Amino acid sequence: MNRRKLLRASTAIGAAGAMVAVAAAPATAATAQPAQEPGRALRVHLVMYDGVEELDFAAPYEVFSAARFFTDREIDVRYVTASGPGAVQAAYGTTIRVEHGWAPRTADVLVVPGGGYARREGPGVRAEIARGTIPRALASAVRPGLVVAAVCTGTMLLSAAGLTKNRPCTTHHQARPDLDKQGGLLKNARVVDDGDLVTAGGITSGLDLGLWLVRRELGTDVATGVETMLEYEARGTVWTPPTPRAR
Repeated sequence: MNRRKLLRASTAIGAAGAMVAVAAAPATAATAQPAQEPGRALRVHLVMYDGVEELDFAAPYEVFSAARFFTDREIDVRYVTASGPGAVQAAYGTTIRVEHGWAPRTADVLVVPGGGYARREGPGVRAEIARGTIPRALASAVRPGLVVAAVCTGTMLLSAAGLTKNRPCTTHHQARPDLDKQGGLLKNARVVDDGDLVTAGGITSGLDLGLWLVRRELGTDVATGVETMLEYEARGTVWTPPTPRAR
């Protein structure tokens, strides 16, 4: 075990012991229990492209990766691109080597980060919408069992793919008028969970999206463990569809 992994494992062990002291949001039976069978790996793919915002992809990547310390279930988190393996340059100049190509049929969760939507020229969401490769790939990726999620203006790529029309959703506050015009049913929440479509608001909400999906897919104890390890408590409201009241 290398030094970094050893240190992180030690941190996780300490956090696990402290979980009982962490205040967690009230959970329903549906969200407190893992959503998928515990024996199978949870496979998370994060969609990368030139101009993607660093925090948009790094936050959920960190959350899902840290979740490994609090569950026996295998978690496979990877970056993918619709154009095949290669280097991606993020919004602030960070270069990421993406080793995996597009393979949504091998994923359980597909996360689309945002970035560059305010730029009319240059790399980012608007350029990818104009190019059309990612929207077409997203549209064809939809299938039973796949959760498609987005952080910030990544939701606009889902919109360009036709995935948010007449669906509850959210995005960065500056892009909300465009999402509304394109048929999204805007909800005033940090995270909007509509089952197989989960979206989050501005840049830092990638942490909250990741924590919500970890809670939903792996259980509340795993999510509170990650919160303790990262010294971050999930913030804001999570919108979910209303459930019929028991009579």
